[in-house]
Amino acid sequence: MTSLPLNEFVAHGADITGASNGWHEVTLGEVCTKIGSGATPRGGRDVYLEQGPYALIRSQNVHNDGFHRDGLAFIGEHHATELKGVEVFEGDVLLNITGDSVARVCQVARDVLPARVNQHVAIIRPSYDHLDAGYLRYHLVSPETQALLLSWAGSGGTRNALTKGMIESLEVPLPPLSEQQAIAHVLGTLDDKIELNRRMNETLEAMARALFKSWCVDFDPVRAKMEGRWRRGESLPGLPADLYDLFPDRLVDSYLGEIPEGWEVGVLDDTIELLSGGTPKTSLSDYWDGDIPWYTAKDAPNLSDVFVLETERTVTQAGIDNSAAKVLPMGTTVITARGTVGRLACLGVPMAMNQTCYGIRGAYGYPDLFIYWNVRTAVDELQQRTHGTIFDTITRQTFKFVDATVPPIELAKGFESTVKPLMGRILKNLHASRALAAQRDALLPQLVARTVRLRDSLSDED
Repeated sequence: MTSLPLNEFVAHGADITGASNGWHEVTLGEVCTKIGSGATPRGGRDVYLEQGPYALIRSQNVHNDGFHRDGLAFIGEHHATELKGVEVFEGDVLLNITGDSVARVCQVARDVLPARVNQHVAIIRPSYDHLDAGYLRYHLVSPETQALLLSWAGSGGTRNALTKGMIESLEVPLPPLSEQQAIAHVLGTLDDKIELNRRMNETLEAMARALFKSWCVDFDPVRAKMEGRWRRGESLPGLPADLYDLFPDRLVDSYLGEIPEGWEVGVLDDTIELLSGGTPKTSLSDYWDGDIPWYTAKDAPNLSDVFVLETERTVTQAGIDNSAAKVLPMGTTVITARGTVGRLACLGVPMAMNQTCYGIRGAYGYPDLFIYWNVRTAVDELQQRTHGTIFDTITRQTFKFVDATVPPIELAKGFESTVKPLMGRILKNLHASRALAAQRDALLPQLVARTVRLRDSLSDED
C-alpha cells in the first residue's frame, strides 16, 4: 500500500496553520437546492427489471465506501416518467434515511445514470456556487457527522429515520468554495486508490468464480482430457500439469445429468458443518463494544469483495462467554438465514455472528474456500427453498434438500490450492483499502476543523 502521510498532502497544496479565513457555519437547508426522498413506482417490485434504461437506487446500493451495484434494480420509461421528481443528477449526494442502513452516504458514478431513488433514500443537491458536492459527501461520512445523524435517527419512534427537517438543520463548516474543492480533491486521492483496489477485486473474484464453474459445474478439465486437449505433463490455463491425475477422463450419467466418473451425487449438507450464532444481552454494557467483530446481515460485503473484515458492532470476550455466540475462524462462510436470506460472506478475520446467520465450514476434509464457492453456487436454490409465515427462512433441513455434485476430497483440495492465491490477493486489497479509509477518516476532521488548511487553489501540477 502506498502511504500518504500529511507532508505529502502539504506538498499537494496544504498549508498547516491554526486558523482559516472565510470559514463559517451554515445549515444544509441554506446551501442546497433540493433535499427530499424518493418514491417507489406504482406496482412496486413487480415492475423492477433486471436491466433497463433507468436505474432505481435503493438503500442497499448506498454505502459510505461508495455506491454498490449489487442488487441494483431497473425500471422502464413509463415508471421513470412517473418518478421524474426524484431524478438523480450527476454530483447529487444520496443519504439513506430509514432502517438499519440509515445515515449511509454516497455519490453515484456517471455510468449509473439516468436514475431515480426510492423512498428510503434522500437526494441532497448542493447549490454549486456555495457548496461542493464532494466536500459535502466527505463531511457527511465523517465519524462525527455519522454519530450525530445516527443519534437523530434513533431519537423518535420505533424505526430509525431521518426527516427532511433534520437534514435541512444539519450544520456544515463552509470554507471558500476553492478550499472545499481542494479538500475533496485531497481526500479523493485516497478514495481513488480504494476504488482501484475494488476494481482489481472485481477482476480477481471473476477469475475465482470462473475457475470454480469450469472445474465443478461445466467439468471443463474432464472434457479437455476426453477430447485430447489436455495431456499428461502439459498445463492449460487454470489447469497446472500436476493436477492432471485429479480429474477422470470420462463423464457418466446421473439423475443430475452427466458428471465426472468417481464423483457422487449428493446434497449440499454432505460436505459441510453448520454453526449457529447468538446475541449477548444488549442490556449489559460489559458485553458490547469490545474487540471481537459481531456479524449481522447488514455487514455482508459486496460479492466481488468476498471477505468481511469489519462489522458495525463488536462484542467482548465476556459477551461471547455468556451467550450462544462463538468466535468463528477466518475462512468460515457465513450466510444469512432469515429475512434477506442468502447474503454471503467469507470471514477475513475471526468474528462472531448473530442467530440470523449460519456459519458453514468444510466437513470430512473438504476445505473452506471450496465450501465458500460451492455454497455460493447453490445460493439461488437455497433462496427458492426458504419458508416461513413472517420471514423467509433457511433452516438446517434446507441444506439437505439442495442437490450437489460431490467431487473427491483431493480434487476439492486441488481447487483450494489453485484458487487460494486469487483469494489471498482479494483479502490483501481489502486490508489495504481499510488502512486507506482509516487514513482518510483521520485526515478529514483535521481538514474540516481547520487544523490543516488547504490553500485556496491547488498547485499547477494538480
